[in-house]
Amino acid sequence: MTGRRAALLAAAVLLAAFAVVVAVGTPWEVLPEPPGGRTPTDPTAGLPAEQVDRAQAFAAAIRPASLASLLLGLAVSAALGLTRLGARLVRSLPAPRRGRWAWQVLLGVFALAVIGRLLTLPLSAYGEVVRHRYGLSTRSWGLWARDVAVSTAIDAALTALGVAVLVWLARRASRAWWALASAGAAVLVIVGSFLWPVVIEPAFNSFESMPAGQLRSDLLALAEENGTPVQDVLVSDASRRTTTLNAYVSGFGSTRRIVVYDTVLDRLPDEQIESIAAHELGHVAADDVLTGTLLGALGGAGGVALLGGVLTSPRLLRRAGAEGPGDPAVVPLLLLLVAAGTLVATPVQNLVSRHIEARADVAALELTRDPEAFVAMQRGLAESNLSDPDPPAAWRWFFGSHPTTSERIALAEDWARLEGRR
Repeated sequence: MTGRRAALLAAAVLLAAFAVVVAVGTPWEVLPEPPGGRTPTDPTAGLPAEQVDRAQAFAAAIRPASLASLLLGLAVSAALGLTRLGARLVRSLPAPRRGRWAWQVLLGVFALAVIGRLLTLPLSAYGEVVRHRYGLSTRSWGLWARDVAVSTAIDAALTALGVAVLVWLARRASRAWWALASAGAAVLVIVGSFLWPVVIEPAFNSFESMPAGQLRSDLLALAEENGTPVQDVLVSDASRRTTTLNAYVSGFGSTRRIVVYDTVLDRLPDEQIESIAAHELGHVAADDVLTGTLLGALGGAGGVALLGGVLTSPRLLRRAGAEGPGDPAVVPLLLLLVAAGTLVATPVQNLVSRHIEARADVAALELTRDPEAFVAMQRGLAESNLSDPDPPAAWRWFFGSHPTTSERIALAEDWARLEGRR
């Protein structure tokens, strides 16, 4: 069996395993159907008409820019990866004689990342203008520029490291590089999930322990009751950048933590904050971060194995102006394939995410036994974040990582009916 066929076979096996894990492990039904059928979703989510109009106006202003930025970035990647233009750019970069290939890879990734960012920068700036116009952003333009620069540098550095290792393996083990790289990709996803909260998140926000008081005590007690005790609940200084409300859980093991935006503490009553925290504790109880990490590792390994088959196509390599996967000139093509793979995986990832988020909603309702606070919290989040309560089906299918506000409120109504509260 040729190396290319072996890589494609391994990719098929790994991606099939990924599909099986998704099919078996995703909570497709998080709540039984109550007597009389499920609660119909209200397109307005019970929000005032002027609030719905404002949310839809914001969405109409921001969605075209987001979509245009995505398509432009992909078009730039295609122009550089499917022509010899990208290869010539990488080969033209100044690099020392010693370790020349490695320098070309590292500098090539950084150069391509900067080009892509600069070309989409006007759309990013427009998006920030819209967020300021609707009162969602509190960032100065200096802080916005700093965030853009830092995120570009971090993305480029991590990508450059991964690509350099892949090219090095291709140069050292021309037949089995894809197998070694697949294993490395899986390990990298796991390590990245562990380190993300302590290495990447602090680059954008500062975190402090929630101040001592009744709320902190109640949240820690809630975690104990849930069987998922935590050492701390952190507050992020999100108000430096935004007025939106949010909370999340990240990391696992010793880096697992629950983070609440400081805007939440300023604007929501304690019972609604407890409902938010209970949702995050639902993720912890179900080991959702660990599950997502393992799925990411399996998908990443399968994706790299697929690259092993694609990057040995003589026709594709000629088109890209590269001699093989060990040639630094392959970098633009490699980045295009990664971008395309990420795009294809997005709706699958979001489909799974929506069901996992719904399960965490049910966990929050079970833990707090307070559907009224849950519904009020969802409406408060929608109002503060200008969330469209009923987005277009196609947009929701591709970009929706969470159930809509309307769906979450209907879920709470179903839970209350099953519990005999309605």
